[in-house]
Amino acid sequence: MKLLFICSRNKWRSLTAEKIFEGFNGYEVRSAGTEEGARIKVTEGLIGWADMIFVMEKKHTRRLKDKFSSTLLQKQLICLGIPDDYKFMDEELIEILKSRVSEYIEVPEYWNEHKHE
Repeated sequence: MKLLFICSRNKWRSLTAEKIFEGFNGYEVRSAGTEEGARIKVTEGLIGWADMIFVMEKKHTRRLKDKFSSTLLQKQLICLGIPDDYKFMDEELIEILKSRVSEYIEVPEYWNEHKHE
């Protein structure tokens, strides 16, 4: 299973998600941003690579649909509803990500709390 996490600049939210879910349950994880100045900018290739795409806010869904509508047709696109209020690896952000993402993929009960340290 290949998971793609998207936020605006790929510096805090999506990058945190990539770090905490990478290698987890055998998932392959990448992250990207929708804005010009993003650390890694989302591309059609990344969209094509992903099995599931998680965006942080509705505006990210709109941006992806505007730019990659045909590539997104066969994709599961999920909006997590996480505002840009957190820094990289913020503990609260990690808890929210684990909670919301676990509704869509299997997150084991025995999650290693220190995996990201």
